[in-house]
Formats: sequence, structure tokens, C-alpha cells
Amino acid sequence: MLRTITLLIASNVFMTFAWYGFLKDKGIPLWKAVLLSWAIAFFEYCLMVPANRNGYLNGMSGFQLKVTQEIITLVVFTIFAVLYLKEPFRWNYLISFMMILGAVFFAFKK
Repeated sequence: MLRTITLLIASNVFMTFAWYGFLKDKGIPLWKAVLLSWAIAFFEYCLMVPANRNGYLNGMSGFQLKVTQEIITLVVFTIFAVLYLKEPFRWNYLISFMMILGAVFFAFKK
């Protein structure tokens, strides 16, 4: 499971930059941003597909993989938004993330 989580984290770093990395640079033409995003996203897929396959073959359900991936996405995006986009992290984001953690608990409950 550790390998799956590590691959999911790495893939989410690539995808976060592919989707949101161009928000600060408003001067780049949209078509260039799309092409660059696709190029970055290629590496995300090279990590996400093995992560999902590894997790599934080692006993995680598809639902568990998706919920785990969403939590990782939120953590990676939070770090990205605060450090790169310089956006504040507000209390309501924390509350919403805690509710999503509840979803993770129930997804893994037998």
C-alpha cells in the first residue's frame, strides 16, 4: 500500500502543476498552456496507472483507490495553493477536508 500511496502522491504533484500551474502566468496563450499541460499530464498518467494497478492487485477496491486519491489530491493541492499560488488556507477549508477524511474512514471500514 505504501508504494501505491507514493505513486499517487507523485502523480498528483504532476497533475496539480498541469492543471493549476499556469494560473499565475496570465500572459501565456491558452493553446500553449493546454499543450504544456498535456505534456506534464503524460508523466502523471505514467505514475497514476501503475499506482492504481498496484493498489488493486494488492487488495484495495476501486472505491478505496478513488477515495485515497482524492485525499492525496486535496493535500497536494493545499500545499500548492498556499506555497505557489500564495492563497490563504481558511478554517472552512479545514472543516471540509475533515469531512472528507470521514469519507475515507467509512470507505475503508469493513
